[in-house]
Parts: sequence; C-alpha cells; structure tokens
Amino acid sequence: MIDVYVKCGCIGYARQLFDVMLYRDVVSLTLMIAGYIYERHVRVAFDLFNKMRMELEPNSVTLIVMLQPCCASTTLNMGTQIHGYAVKSGLLMDWTVKNSVLRMYANKGSAEEVELLFCEMNRMDVASWNILISFYSSEGDTMRVAGLFNEMKSLEVHLWNIETLTLVISAFAKSGSLSEGEGMHCLVIKSGSSDDVLLTSLLDFYAKCGKLEISVQLLREIHFKSNITWGAMMSGFIQNGSFMEAIVLFQQMQAENLDIVPEIWRNLLDVYANLGVLKLGKMVHGYLIKNLFNGPVEGTVQLETSILNMYIRGGSMSSARACFDRMPVKDVVAWTTMIEGLGSHGFGFESLTYFSLMMEQKVQPNTVTFLSLLSACSHSGLVSEGCNIYYSMKWGFGIEPALDHHTCIVDLFGRCGMLKEALAIILKMIILPDSKIWGALLSASRVYGNKKFGEYAAQRLLELEPDNAGYYTLLSNVKASVGRWNEVEELRRVMSKMDLKKKPGWSCIEVKGVIHGFLSGDISHPEAEEIYEALGRLSRVTQDFG
Repeated sequence: MIDVYVKCGCIGYARQLFDVMLYRDVVSLTLMIAGYIYERHVRVAFDLFNKMRMELEPNSVTLIVMLQPCCASTTLNMGTQIHGYAVKSGLLMDWTVKNSVLRMYANKGSAEEVELLFCEMNRMDVASWNILISFYSSEGDTMRVAGLFNEMKSLEVHLWNIETLTLVISAFAKSGSLSEGEGMHCLVIKSGSSDDVLLTSLLDFYAKCGKLEISVQLLREIHFKSNITWGAMMSGFIQNGSFMEAIVLFQQMQAENLDIVPEIWRNLLDVYANLGVLKLGKMVHGYLIKNLFNGPVEGTVQLETSILNMYIRGGSMSSARACFDRMPVKDVVAWTTMIEGLGSHGFGFESLTYFSLMMEQKVQPNTVTFLSLLSACSHSGLVSEGCNIYYSMKWGFGIEPALDHHTCIVDLFGRCGMLKEALAIILKMIILPDSKIWGALLSASRVYGNKKFGEYAAQRLLELEPDNAGYYTLLSNVKASVGRWNEVEELRRVMSKMDLKKKPGWSCIEVKGVIHGFLSGDISHPEAEEIYEALGRLSRVTQDFG
C-alpha cells in the first residue's frame, strides 16, 4: 500500500500508513525514502535514512535510491557521505552500487575522481563503460571517447551495446567529427545493432556535420518518430539555413497529428525569427497563449524567450518589451536576449538601463550578457560606457574577457574613429587575434579612409584566411576609396586566378503572409523596378539629411 501511495504521488497518506506500522523492514523504509526523493524532499529522505541506520542495515537497493538525488545535487557532499557508508558497510562490492557511485561522480565530480573509481572497479560491465563514455562526451573530450570505445572493442568479450554506440555517435556529433562518425555508422550497419534512438543520433550527427540529405534518408528509415527525432531534424535544417524545409517538416508533423512539445515550437519560432516573418510568428504566439500558456507546462521559460527573440528579430520592439514585462520568470537568458535586442536596434542607453534592472533583481550576468552589452555600446557609439563595462567584467564580476569581448571593444573604438586605440587593444591581447577582430579594424579603416591601418589589418587577415573572398573585396574597397585603381585591379586578378567568389548578400521580408527573398543586385523580383525606385528615393533623403 505504501508503494501504491508513493507511485500515485500521495506521500502524506504513505507516511501515515508507515507511521502506524508495527514492524518496519528494509523494504518499507526504502519505499518511503524513494517516495520522498521522488517528491524532491531530499532532506527528509536523508533524515529517514539516518534513522534507518540506527534500526536496520540498509541494502544495496537503499543505497542506489539514495544516490539518485546526489546525481542532481549541486555539490558532492551528500554523495560522498553515501559513498563512504557504502565502503564502510561493504555494499560497494555490489557492482550495481559501484555503477551508481560512478554515475554520481560522473555527474558532479572531476575527471580524476571518475577515472580513479573506474580503475578501482574489479568488475566493469557495459554500464560502467557507458557511464565513463557519457562523462567524457559531456566534457567534450572526443579523443578520450574514441579511445575508450576502441579499448572496449579490444576486449576478448565485446561489451558494447546499442547505448554505447548511441553515446559515441552523440559525442562525435558535438565535435563535428565527420570521418569518425561515418566509421561508427559503418559499424552499426555491419553489426546489425540498431534501433530508433540510435538512428536518431545518427540523424543528428549528419545534420550537425551539414549532410542533410543523409539525415533526411535516416528520417525515412525511423519507424517510430518521437518528438526528439522530429526536433533533431528540424534543428538540423535551422543550423544549416534550410528554413523553408524546416517549415515543411513542421507541417508534416501537424499532418500526422503529433503532440508538439515546447522544444518544437521553439524551433519554429527560431525559423520565423531568422526569416523575419513577424505575422506568422504572431500567429504562433497567439496559438501558444490559447493552448499552452494557460497551465503549468515544463519548458515555458525557454519558449517565452524564443517568442521574445522572434519579436526582436522581426523589428517589433514594442511587442518585445510587452512580452518581456509579462514573463513571470526572467532568467539570465531572457535578460540577455532583451539587452542584445535593444542594442541591435540602436537603443544603447536602454540596454544599460535593463542591465541595471537585472542587477537589482540579483540575476547573475554571464559572458554572453557582457557581449550583448558591449555590442549595444558599439552600435550606439557609447565609448565611455563600453569601456566601463569592459573593465567591470573582470574586476567587478570576475569574468575574464574572451576574444569576442575584445572584438566588440575594437569594433566600438573603430566605429568612433579611434583606430589607434583599437589597434592597441589587439596588440596588448594575451589571446591570439582571429579574423573577426582584424575584420573589425579593417572595416573601420575603410570607413575612415585610413589606408595604413587598413592594409595592415588586411595583411593579417589574408595570413589567417588566404582563401576568403570577402577579405579581398574589403581590401579592394579600401584601396578604391583612396583612388589606387591599379592595385584594385591587381587584387581582382588574384581573386580570379584563385577562383575566389564572394557569396552575395541576401535578405528576406514577409508582406501579408508571403515571404519575399532578395539577393544583392538581383532584379528577378516582379516588382524590382518599383523597389529600386523606392530605394533611390530613400538614399536621396538620407543624403539630404547628411
């Protein structure tokens, strides 16, 4: 009866029954502890466990139950206590308890602790290996994952199973290791070990590596397509810029009457945000208000942030502000999204105001928050404010500026014509500069006609990326701005000889539910003549205003 009450979520009734029992054994105590843990009353569960030790000896099942909340805990304190008891009682000899302890350290411990415990295990089954592989996959150590799998294969008895293959493929997906992942796919085919979860991992792997045609083929082969499968395929389309294909996939999901989870709605909102189709995004928002936001649904904080981002990317800042104000829970991602959105639309001072509000709410900023703030200052020409943010990162918040933050401050100085200061930032950096930071200096040099700085930045750029056509074009524009046409012609000849072609810029806009796409210099649109005439008028007006 205690088991029934616990599984039905009636922990109060279970405790009443437990309290009136004349004889309590290990099973009844373990069930009661499991009930409290399931209801997330971890402290009560630990108190009951300590009382239990005074009356009875816990068994291996009790310890496995007790280790479950330790995996989700933010510290190792409780877990190490259970580990110590397992050693003292001799229950650590049970390999299922050892695996539970290993899983706990893999979730919260260091590589040294995990490796030490793994090496001490006298019996390592497939679950032990899978826990270790999962740990290094979460750490992003693809080389170690590959090494562990090869070690498993070299054993006399092949321990690996479908879960092992899934974990290894997922690790290669994170790192984008195409050749290694293809080798795993061959092994899957050769061994005949496959299920829908493994095929979904392969689908996700190929999508992350840009091989969408293979992902689509795998989607057809999966018999039971879960929301995770559909979400992986949709994310793959979005990551590779195939937004229209993502919309068609969503329509296919609707046609199959699937129960669409918040993650899929987030993907659809990301598609509309990238395409700038505000009207369609509003329709989705309306549907979600009516059908999803009227009750407690897990994952709605992230979904509301995606809605906020959709309004920002669609240019409707009034709707974005209203959406942000109505959010019941605002985490660091929501605050950062709002700060970045205001900055990208030129509301630099307002971005700083929202940052102050964020501090009042005691929400801890992260590196992305500071990146958004620096970008906002750069777009609005707020030099002193940007410098204060830049220096407060390390000295006020203990966050070491990364390369992207240095790039933002260089862009800020460059936009304001402070080219010497921008170059000084680059030369004083401990981190090696990349093409983005030199590109920021080159763009500023072109705007202010500084040939010396422009050529120096261009030289550094071409050393880093000699086959990037965009940088050749930028350098030729710098030389053209000072009338050095012979050198412009020489650059064009080099580009032609190397067969370098710059991808044309493109944009799209939604008007009355129809998406119109445009390429740079394109005249194929049926209303091209009227569009270019309107652009000409706008250009003349801006010139008149200086």
